[in-house]
Amino acid sequence: MSSRRPVYFNPAAATARCAEPQTASLKAFHQSLPRYKPTRLTSLPELAAQIGVRAVFVKDESDRFGLPAFKVLGASWGCYRAIVAHLGQSPTISLDELAERLKGTPLTLVAATDGNHGRAVAFMARLLGLGARIYVPQAMDETTRGLIAREGANIIVVRSGYDQAVQEAADAVKAMDGGLLVQDTAFAGYEEVPSWIVEGYSTMMAEVEEQLTEKGLKCSVMVSPVGVGSLAHAVAKYCKSRDSPATMVAVEPDTAACLHSSLTIGKSVSVDSSSTIMDGMNCGTVSATAWPDLQRFVDSCVTVSCQETHGAIQYLATQSVAAGPCGAASLAALRRLAATSETSFLGSDAVVVLLSTEGPRPYPTPLDVTVEDSVGLTQVLTTVNSSNPSLSVTDGIGEDQIVDYLAGWFAHRGIEHHRIETVPGRPSIVGVMRGTGEGRSLMFNGHVDTVSLSSYEKDALAGSLGERDGRQVVLGRGSLDMKGGLAAALASLASVKASGNLPRGDIIVTAVSDEEDASQGTRDVLAAGWRADAAVIPEPTMETLMTTHKGFIWVEIDILGVAAHGSDPANGKDAILLAGWFLRALEQYQRSLPVDDTLGAASLHCGLIQGGEEPSSYPAKCTVTVEFRTVTVQTEESILSDLNSMLEDIVQENSQFRYAAPRITMARPTQKLPTDHPFVEMVGACETTVFGRRSTPSAAAFWCDAALLSREGIPSVVYGPKGHGLHGKEEWVEVESLQKLQLVFEKLIREFCG
Repeated sequence: MSSRRPVYFNPAAATARCAEPQTASLKAFHQSLPRYKPTRLTSLPELAAQIGVRAVFVKDESDRFGLPAFKVLGASWGCYRAIVAHLGQSPTISLDELAERLKGTPLTLVAATDGNHGRAVAFMARLLGLGARIYVPQAMDETTRGLIAREGANIIVVRSGYDQAVQEAADAVKAMDGGLLVQDTAFAGYEEVPSWIVEGYSTMMAEVEEQLTEKGLKCSVMVSPVGVGSLAHAVAKYCKSRDSPATMVAVEPDTAACLHSSLTIGKSVSVDSSSTIMDGMNCGTVSATAWPDLQRFVDSCVTVSCQETHGAIQYLATQSVAAGPCGAASLAALRRLAATSETSFLGSDAVVVLLSTEGPRPYPTPLDVTVEDSVGLTQVLTTVNSSNPSLSVTDGIGEDQIVDYLAGWFAHRGIEHHRIETVPGRPSIVGVMRGTGEGRSLMFNGHVDTVSLSSYEKDALAGSLGERDGRQVVLGRGSLDMKGGLAAALASLASVKASGNLPRGDIIVTAVSDEEDASQGTRDVLAAGWRADAAVIPEPTMETLMTTHKGFIWVEIDILGVAAHGSDPANGKDAILLAGWFLRALEQYQRSLPVDDTLGAASLHCGLIQGGEEPSSYPAKCTVTVEFRTVTVQTEESILSDLNSMLEDIVQENSQFRYAAPRITMARPTQKLPTDHPFVEMVGACETTVFGRRSTPSAAAFWCDAALLSREGIPSVVYGPKGHGLHGKEEWVEVESLQKLQLVFEKLIREFCG
């Protein structure tokens, strides 16, 4: 079985019917627009032969009235009808007459868009001599914004997604004098204009029918992209109003499957969409007017990945069809349907029409979200730069790109996921595969940030296979620390889902930001309320089960002097020299630090010392930063108390010694889970089954986020793969270790979650 989201089928749609839309005046209207001509219908005989159908055609909308998309068909009719209604004119008035009536009218057309609808509205505004204000999501690229602006529109960038852009556009019109909303999304109280936009797309259907009739053919299957659902609504009504009804197939991005989710649940729902190259389809809510008909008339709904769409674009280019991502999505859907055994409507007599709704445009080459083995996933994740921007003087890029990839990976499989981003540019993501109920939940917590790439000797983002010390490895920064461990957890999740035998309990994967510095990601995840009955942190422990590690506390101490010229020793007091008293006392104190039976001796060191302005002056302050590596008996309060007592003792010995109260700048708890804890025993048993041996639970030398989880009452162990080069000039993780780790995690899911 596959782990990916299933294709939706609605057998009842085969017999559903609707009345033929009354759009007699539409063709005449579109013919009156400058540069009207029917768009091409291109045959793909090679593809038809591969699939085993009679014919496959592409309706190529890469040039419609000089614009690179079909949207202008609906937007032009919607603008025309909305303006006519606004002016109280008859819908028989010509465009020239309408333009004349509009002269001197302070009317502005307003719309929200992911790209082509807004550009089409701006096109109509320019044609009629009107202003246009277009609201766009922040994620829209500068190229697309520029194309809309070139039509004369005023661009308003919304700090959120498409749905928020629609809301802000609607709100703006209410506050404007002379604003007219022309939106292809229907919502409560706003249904008429979207219905006119849907009508406008009927011209495309009429052209298809005429072009096929000339060839002696009739369409039996039509595949349409879905954004908010306006075009899909027009296609569905066309398919079910003909004398010979056609099968209607809808396609959406994996990451914006609002129609698929609604059809599956049986009611209209909104979804959180995420990054996709299919920008015009990146919508989280189906249009309210479209939903009832789509629920009745859609025979099948397919979701596709960016990678599948990218491949479809490349194929269409070889067939002289210039398509953008939204346009090529139809071909990606057909390919998927052809590979699905449940598809009955792609028989040898089928005539398939793919609606290619936009022409080519630039987009980033997508990564493959279909990968789900631990080694392949490690390779993909390693190629993504996710270096921590707050870790060093070398600027890192942050976690945005890798979290976008993981959102696509989860969405491809229909796995619930939630992006958490309390600090801009530092997102984490939580993926949740829900169990069947009444089982224990298991969390895998892995960080997606890495240390700087600048210290890497060769290609830090290679993600390639190689050989080191006679073993096959994955090379690249973060392959070991800790994208390999995270990949093993994701692969085990996919494997369990693909089996079709879900456990009773939930499996949660938290892919978090900033662990290499301040653990912002895990703190955000916990603050958002995510909990589990136990957790595994797959840090690179070299296949050794670790149940404990020290905590750490950073303390700053200011030793105070008196600033004066270097030639004035009578008034100057040297804070740096006085700091020597503190350092000597600290060295003595170090010898009395406590010892833990598992963690060993606590330790401290002076990580930073800063003081003085220039050589010719007495320094007024010297700041010493001390890092304590702590065991369980040490607390923030106990360490501050010890330091204050030490400093007071120095004052008693040296009356010139002055200081400011010590302050803690960062503190992280210790991690200690008893070695006989039932969860430790279960992980050890799973390890024994896969490896044929059991590692002795031990203490980790490093700190990790396990301590934050344990502090919240989540029993946590640290267990991850073998490799070499953590934070070093070359880093790798062993392939065999990843593969075995995946098996351990799969068994643990079965055993623990039930």
